[in-house]
Amino acid sequence: MSVVIVSWNVRDLLAQALSSLYRHAEHLDPLEVIVVDNASQDGSAEMVAREFPQVRLIANRDNRGFTGGNNQGLTAASGDYVLLLNSDAEVRPKALQALVSYLDEHPDTGLVGPRLVNADGSTQSSRRRFPTLPILFLESTWLQWLAPRNALKRYYAEDVPETHEQDVDWVTGAAMLVRREAIDQVGPLDEGFFMYSEELDWCRRFREAGWRIAYTPESEIIHYGGKSSEQVTASRHIYFQSSKVRYARKYHGVLTAEVLRLWLLAQYLTQIVLEGAKWIIGHRRELRASRVKAYLRVMRSRLR
Repeated sequence: MSVVIVSWNVRDLLAQALSSLYRHAEHLDPLEVIVVDNASQDGSAEMVAREFPQVRLIANRDNRGFTGGNNQGLTAASGDYVLLLNSDAEVRPKALQALVSYLDEHPDTGLVGPRLVNADGSTQSSRRRFPTLPILFLESTWLQWLAPRNALKRYYAEDVPETHEQDVDWVTGAAMLVRREAIDQVGPLDEGFFMYSEELDWCRRFREAGWRIAYTPESEIIHYGGKSSEQVTASRHIYFQSSKVRYARKYHGVLTAEVLRLWLLAQYLTQIVLEGAKWIIGHRRELRASRVKAYLRVMRSRLR
């Protein structure tokens, strides 16, 4: 089994992830661990070389993104199963064995995801069905409240208990164990997605090739969530929304994607006006100015 971890400026969390990985992988021999560091400036690569000499370290001079970094790791990995693990994740006891056992017992499954939990032990939403057009236009926007409740419930797979093993359309990318045979069939992650929606696209390609995607609560992994991406707020918005537009273009056509892009930009323009008005009346001016600056960057990107 191989493990690929892509990291960017989260040295302490990366050390915690690696420590937990080796602590709970005693029955997985041989275990190949590959860390792809995307030009971190916090000493992450040096920490790995010093404290985890058994890790294969790929230290990039430039940030190749979550997708590009994982593809580097996938190319280097030699295991029949490859775990893509976030650098802000922490492996719990028996989590790895449960994932491996699931693929061993279900040869028609191309990818399986664990139950992700927050630091306080509560379950983190990680199961999904493919987004419908209303979901693409409304989910994770300021107008999500307009989305039909039943559509959101189905999208988040809330109609099936989180304690049940189940087939899903896709799982979020914090932790995914993938079968090498399936990767060889459908290809690596699409690097057109710098980050966000890459796992959605990948799982859709697996499904279209006939592979099952599964979720097993027998495996639990703590995910601290977004510690790399939250360092650059404007970029996070740009990557998230432009990836959504790219997904729409691939699976719903150019016209739908263009309408979605303009719809999203209109929402950011509206937010600039609202935040500017709050700044004018003197309400938390530093916050309002920061948001306007971030949203202006989104507008300049045109989400392309």
